[in-house]
Amino acid sequence: MTIDEVIQVLNIHLSQPLTSLQEFILRRSWDGKTYNVIAQEAYYGPERIRKISAELWSVLSHILREPISKANFRKVLEPRPLSFFEQQLTQSIFQSFQPLHHSFPGSPLPPQSDFYIRRPPVEELAYSGILEPGNIIRIKAPRKMGKSSLALRIIERARTESYRVASIDFQQAEAAVFANLDRFLRWFCANVTQELELPLKLNDYWDEEIGSKVSCTIYFQNYLLKLIQSPLVIVLNELNRVFEYPEVAQEFLPLLRFWHEQARKAKTWEKLRVVATYSTEIHIPLKLHQSPFNVGLPLVLPPFTAEQIQALAQRYILNWMNEEEINQLMSMVGGHPYLIQLALHYLAESTIPSSNNDEAALADPRVEFSQLLAQAPTEAGIYSNHLRGLLVLLQENPKLLAATQQVMNTPEGITLEPVIAYKLDSLGLVTLNGDLATCRCELYRLYFSKQCPTETVPVLQPLVMTSADEPEQLSKEHLELQRICYLDELTQLPNRRYFNNYLHRELQRAARDHGHLSLILCDIDFFKIYNVIYGYPAGDECLQTIAQTLRDCIKRPEDLVARFGGEEFSIILPRTNLAGAICVAERIRESVKALEMKIESSKFGGFPEEVVTVSLGVVSMIPDSEADCQLMIQAADQALYQSKKKGRNRVSSLSPIEISRLQSSESKLANG
Repeated sequence: MTIDEVIQVLNIHLSQPLTSLQEFILRRSWDGKTYNVIAQEAYYGPERIRKISAELWSVLSHILREPISKANFRKVLEPRPLSFFEQQLTQSIFQSFQPLHHSFPGSPLPPQSDFYIRRPPVEELAYSGILEPGNIIRIKAPRKMGKSSLALRIIERARTESYRVASIDFQQAEAAVFANLDRFLRWFCANVTQELELPLKLNDYWDEEIGSKVSCTIYFQNYLLKLIQSPLVIVLNELNRVFEYPEVAQEFLPLLRFWHEQARKAKTWEKLRVVATYSTEIHIPLKLHQSPFNVGLPLVLPPFTAEQIQALAQRYILNWMNEEEINQLMSMVGGHPYLIQLALHYLAESTIPSSNNDEAALADPRVEFSQLLAQAPTEAGIYSNHLRGLLVLLQENPKLLAATQQVMNTPEGITLEPVIAYKLDSLGLVTLNGDLATCRCELYRLYFSKQCPTETVPVLQPLVMTSADEPEQLSKEHLELQRICYLDELTQLPNRRYFNNYLHRELQRAARDHGHLSLILCDIDFFKIYNVIYGYPAGDECLQTIAQTLRDCIKRPEDLVARFGGEEFSIILPRTNLAGAICVAERIRESVKALEMKIESSKFGGFPEEVVTVSLGVVSMIPDSEADCQLMIQAADQALYQSKKKGRNRVSSLSPIEISRLQSSESKLANG
């Protein structure tokens, strides 16, 4: 069975179709995701996810008459074929049945999904493109425009042609993989080999004397391509990650071009096809004859048309949406696939009656639609996470933030520096018409025109201008001083000053919204001894590695990782309760330990672990208007002290009662 068939079987046997959350849990469990990861991606508490999952495993066990759990879910069901009875039911029922519950938008749509909207002639060009020997198919589009969903369909088509497929996601590569070209190419070859389920024989073909690029080419030519008989499609997901490392990109990208050209000369290389998805324009110097971006088949994903949105609305069973509503939605979000999907999903879910009351009145869909549009550019709207994520990306580059504000406040459009224009286009914020950049949709204009740099980025006191003709230069210096003032140079994380400002802002926001706010303090165990054993340069490298690990463990844009000081880091988690924060802390602890950074401790009597570990303290609260940053930091520090006292390499937390006691004791001390 496929996961889609599993979902169909469940919907056949259940009195009501699966909810979107239940389906989301099943799909992520099928992919091997942990409950903590599923909870993070779905924005639910881990305990809620576990409870719903337990119910699903119980139902499946009853239907299949054998024990089903998360551990054996895919192992048991994947080799099991549909029974004749199930085949008959799925064919008769699901041909006419459109489920009211559907997957939450944001993840790639599987090839069998009814909610995928074709954008001719893109799919047809892609399918024919993989049939051409040595071809490179380039799929460029802003974030969440459907690149990954299209790539899944290309993979599906390649497999129907009996082609071999290797899908490589560069987002899964640790930063250390990009340390140098040799390490990167070995990682690349190893992952392609694993995808093809072949023995790894890198050392048989790798020769330092001839260089890593030649070794990589020989490995493909004399081993991988020679061993497999059918064409090979390599899908390079998020190739833009490679662009972030110019020294690697300047060698790897021309290598792809070289392989493409080899297909004209050698039969072996005719087997290779490359599909690359990326969302960032490349800005590293490549000669025209070396670049893979001016050969092969370029595919650009266009926004949805009104007709395509209408077709998608019908699949969500929103038959009440007519041309007027479609135009209103397009006026707000344009034809952006993800933003459209999210709106339709919300409208479909909000008009489903309560399962506990069959006679419950349905919400008026047009009232819901009006409220959706009114709240869209606000923190209360359905797009708040998406908008905040873009804002965080812009905050990391003050020039981009300033340029965005200019574009949003200039309806006729402005001319930007080419690099700035392409970056904003890659983020999906602007539309480029020649040199003119205009706002892509009303949603972005309404939201970002209010987000000026002085409100979104902690700033220094204004510089004193000495002359009327100096403001532009001083503004540039001012932005650079901000960056220096709020960034830790070694780890490239926000520093303590930025952390303090951010915590103060989030405390105010949580107090206003009556929401949870969590704080984690993380300390590297025995770090001073690590410095003594290995020296300060190695200690700096250890700090940088752990800083990157912390970044990788934090998924949501609004979460903040900062260097608190010395070997301590801090993590701010808005809208997260204590259970969720503990899950994040445990993920950090396990990830750091999994790095297996050795620390030989025999000279010091031995440590509980022979690898670098961290201790963490966690607090969570629903602050009031008088909430104190210092109290929260002190509570997290006390929880961290408990972790150290209990033996390190663990997570400890303070309960709300303990925080209240701490607050009372501090108040007594303050009053004498």
